[in-house]
Amino acid sequence: MTPRVFLRLLKQHALWFILIPVLTAGSVYFFTKDDPRVFKSQATLYTGLASGYSLLSDQQAGFIDHSAAAFENLLTTLNSKETLRQIGVDLLTRHLPLDKPDGKIQSLPAFQELRLHIPEPLRLSLTKNADEATLHARIDSLSRSSTDNPVQYILLKSYAYCSISTIGKKLKATRRSPSDMLDLEYESYDPAIAQQTLSYAIAILNKRYTTLKTAETNSVVSYYEEQAKASKKRLDDAENKLRAFSVQHKLLNFEEESKNVAASRELFSGDYNKELMTNKAAKASMDALNKRLGQLGPMLLASSDLKAKQAELTDAQNQLVNAQAYGQPQNVVTRLQTRVEQASEALKVTARNYTAAESTPESIPQRTLLNEWLEKVIDFEESSARLEVYKARMGEYQTKTDEYSPLESELRQLNRDLTLAEKDYLTSVQYLNQAITHRQDISVDGALTTLDAPNFPYDAQSKRWLFIALGFGVGLFIALLLTAIRFWIDRRISSPEQAESLIGRPVAAVFPKVSKFTIDSKAGRTALSMFEQLCNAINFEIIKTTATKPYPPLITLFSVRSKQGKTWVANSLGRMYAEAGQQVAYCYPRLNDEQQKVEQEGVTFFPYTRRSDLMNVTEIEYLFDEQTKFDASQFDRIILEIPALISSPIPVYLIDQSTVSILVTDVNSIWARTERKVLEMYLKIATHTVVTVLNRVDGSYIDAPSKADAQQRPVQPEHSLEVQRTLRSLENQRTLQYGKLS
Repeated sequence: MTPRVFLRLLKQHALWFILIPVLTAGSVYFFTKDDPRVFKSQATLYTGLASGYSLLSDQQAGFIDHSAAAFENLLTTLNSKETLRQIGVDLLTRHLPLDKPDGKIQSLPAFQELRLHIPEPLRLSLTKNADEATLHARIDSLSRSSTDNPVQYILLKSYAYCSISTIGKKLKATRRSPSDMLDLEYESYDPAIAQQTLSYAIAILNKRYTTLKTAETNSVVSYYEEQAKASKKRLDDAENKLRAFSVQHKLLNFEEESKNVAASRELFSGDYNKELMTNKAAKASMDALNKRLGQLGPMLLASSDLKAKQAELTDAQNQLVNAQAYGQPQNVVTRLQTRVEQASEALKVTARNYTAAESTPESIPQRTLLNEWLEKVIDFEESSARLEVYKARMGEYQTKTDEYSPLESELRQLNRDLTLAEKDYLTSVQYLNQAITHRQDISVDGALTTLDAPNFPYDAQSKRWLFIALGFGVGLFIALLLTAIRFWIDRRISSPEQAESLIGRPVAAVFPKVSKFTIDSKAGRTALSMFEQLCNAINFEIIKTTATKPYPPLITLFSVRSKQGKTWVANSLGRMYAEAGQQVAYCYPRLNDEQQKVEQEGVTFFPYTRRSDLMNVTEIEYLFDEQTKFDASQFDRIILEIPALISSPIPVYLIDQSTVSILVTDVNSIWARTERKVLEMYLKIATHTVVTVLNRVDGSYIDAPSKADAQQRPVQPEHSLEVQRTLRSLENQRTLQYGKLS
């Protein structure tokens, strides 16, 4: 639907758009005349959910906006049944002790409503010897009771001012986006109840929301406390195992000690090899000296006294080497050194006592050899003593290495368990601290801040005019809906676009309602322009079919139904061709016997009698009787108007001889299945072009040429194009005017 069509529909149904809204608005006005007055109390809360500062603000790496979900949680808490029930309990606690209405607490209608639901004996039993806390506990207990009672009924099942149904319906909360503000409002017929309900709602919301958030953090804190305890126990167990391992194996620092053992073993291994070479050298020297000493050497070696001294020297050397190797005190080392020296001298003295050749000439060499032999013996004994110590120490280091090898993997496992236990414990402590901080943050900043406290509404608000406006809008919608339904189910043609859609053929010309053809009239200029275009289209078809169609060309006008404006279009076409200097024959069905052949300004009118055998007429001359002589050769154009197709037979042979056909359809005419079928039959017969014309189109669908363009026409008729078919019939004159004759 185009805007032009929509505006036209509004214009056609303007009465609907006036009467229906007025009727609905008047009905609302009548039925709302007894509506009670409404008082509204309002309040504003600061939540701090989106931009508030808290204990955790500095710990957040970036701003994370959870305000949408937080506001949803807050509103859900406010509208929960438990919150609404607690508000109702607070209202009853405030109002039940009243013995008479008080404008600041409860008005007369609310007082009477409460007495209607709560019997007087029950009220007295509840308020007897009860302070506010006791009364609140009694009412709360009755509201939670499993048996029915008046308190439970008024709170949970009725529609009284303190019921959860009424409070939930009238309590409204909206976020003032994008701020942290929450706007609350409550409507009631009692201004005091409106204020009190809003105050109780804020207090209960603060309490429940803080409790819920704290309960969440308590469970988290308890969880991490248990995790921290378990982690601490695992850490203590790991430390105890490592301590027991160190005590058992006498380890202070396993890594350092293993390094020291390895280094010492390498050092002693080098010293041992050196000492072994020294010992072998001393042994070799001692054997060589024995050979040089001849028999003296074996005797010395075989001497028991000398063996004893040698053994004493060996023992002293072993003790000295052990003392030096194991780091004995200096006084012990000095004492053992003195003993070694004494043993060495004793060995030398004993060896000299066995020498008997000191007074012989060879005594000097023998003594020298003996001394050398003694030195080598002493060196050999010292070296042998040191080798024994080195061997013992090497054995100790090997034993230590054999002991440390399996300990290393066990110690590594213990250290790994200790590290994991320590990390687990530190992580648990970190999460525990965060949870405790979050809980503290909720307890510090959990409550909502009242920016604007609930006001006491003194002025009543009436929604009557709002309802009336809504009723008027509903009426407009109904009118629009009815118009749309009528448009959708209406099969009548209303516009050129709809005509093309329903007929299935393009519209070549659209004619408005014309009373007089004049350039001063928009409709007149449009009609003249359309007839010019229609004549051009007809002439094109005449030129194309000159070789196949007889001369003069036959122009057939037809319509599916009557009263479509064929006569008006035919008269105007004849006038247009007559002005061009052509002779035109206009053949039309006779309405009565008074209509006869007549010539007028270049157009000759030939009425013919309607015939039942019209379908069998093969030539246009056969339409007329003997008195009406029709000679086609005397005319340049022949215009043939045939009766409505839906009520008369179709002249098949005449249509076949036609050069062009013009389908005339009137706006507001019905075009449905019957019309489409009849047109399909006509199109099967017609082998020529069929031009569609739409008549009586609304002025909003036409584009009239300007006066300057209209003045360019060579002929400007200032009189009506209506042509008299007969001068004697006033009725026929009326039917010929303005497209009213079919």
